[in-house]
Amino acid sequence: MAEQTFNLQIMTPMGAFYQKPAQRIIVTTTEGEMGILPGHEPTTAILNIGAIDMLGDQGETKTAVVTGGFIVVSEDEGVRIFADTAEWPEDIDIARAIAAKERAERRLQEKAADVNMARAEAALRRALIRIEVGQKSHK
Repeated sequence: MAEQTFNLQIMTPMGAFYQKPAQRIIVTTTEGEMGILPGHEPTTAILNIGAIDMLGDQGETKTAVVTGGFIVVSEDEGVRIFADTAEWPEDIDIARAIAAKERAERRLQEKAADVNMARAEAALRRALIRIEVGQKSHK
């Protein structure tokens, strides 16, 4: 019988964020969404700003927001995610995320010479995913 779960670890520079068995995860990579099930072929990918949707070993669902990093899938160690940052929806300050979105939009509209457009676009993407995921959990 094939294994029905895999070990999932999410690490940030602050330390371990999450470590439990999972039945399935969906992550956002720079190439698009990637779903991972038990027995997935070994791979690595660069994570984009986005959500990680998890289905735990007991059927529970969880979502976390990450702001980049990379994922490593291996036969021996399961799935390891090394994220720049990670947070749970209930920890997201919606008002702060909305303010960050508005700041980023202003910077992008101004197109001033001293504004780093790539950083402003990344700030906008971070704010948008935080608002989207945070609002779902605060309903």
